[in-house]
Amino acid sequence: MKNPLIPFKAVITDIKLETTDIRTYSLLLRDAVYKTKPGQFNMVGYPGVGEAPISLSSVVCENRFQHTIKAVGRVTKFIERLREGDELFLRGPYGSSWPLESTIGKDILLIAGGLGIAPMRPVIQEILTKRNSFGNVTLIYGTRRPDTLLFKNELDVWRKDAMVLLAVDEVTPCTIWAYHVGLVTELLDKVSFNVEKTFAFICGPEIMMRFISRGLFLRGFLPSRVYVSLERRMKCGIGQCGHCQHGSKFVCKDGPVFLYKEVSRFPDSLL
Repeated sequence: MKNPLIPFKAVITDIKLETTDIRTYSLLLRDAVYKTKPGQFNMVGYPGVGEAPISLSSVVCENRFQHTIKAVGRVTKFIERLREGDELFLRGPYGSSWPLESTIGKDILLIAGGLGIAPMRPVIQEILTKRNSFGNVTLIYGTRRPDTLLFKNELDVWRKDAMVLLAVDEVTPCTIWAYHVGLVTELLDKVSFNVEKTFAFICGPEIMMRFISRGLFLRGFLPSRVYVSLERRMKCGIGQCGHCQHGSKFVCKDGPVFLYKEVSRFPDSLL
């Protein structure tokens, strides 16, 4: 069995600036066959610098995939300085995935906040390639301001096969914004769904996921139909170091995708 702690190299083939501090890196792995499921993550870094857990922001096609990364710490700020043709070192894929196979034939409600749209993007891509296998698909996506919206050029494509609702917390007087201004939770009132037929996938800040989940429960959702994605202090990726322990669970190994009821009962949970 291959040592899961040994990284592999992937070359950067393209870098797209999403916002002032968020970039989408297109990567190519040449030396091995690489397969993932939506929701999984890699440990991404460089020797001598360190690693950071980063969810995949695309499906994998012919060993090509993407990571959308915000420069906030030592590792991610180092990655920000890399250019096309440079190499990154990765370990993975690790963790659980969104339960798309078990939700075939059902309606899907996707709710993302901020950078949480990045791990949700491969879910959307997977659903759209198998569109006839699912019922109604709705995406609710909220962010702070219009200029922090990610994947702007893809929203109209997604709207062809799904309902897409957008919200921002604030808009400056000179900004043109035709969608909702306010909390993303307020958009739940603009969606009609059959709670017996719908599964909800939520990704974003934990406090946002808490209020979204409670809003869904008030509308009749069962906790067994609500999934959340966590990202807490992951270090080794294989449940050995204990950094990401969350109650009796390890986020890197048992997650990052959990049923809501699996993690909401833990004392350190915001859910």
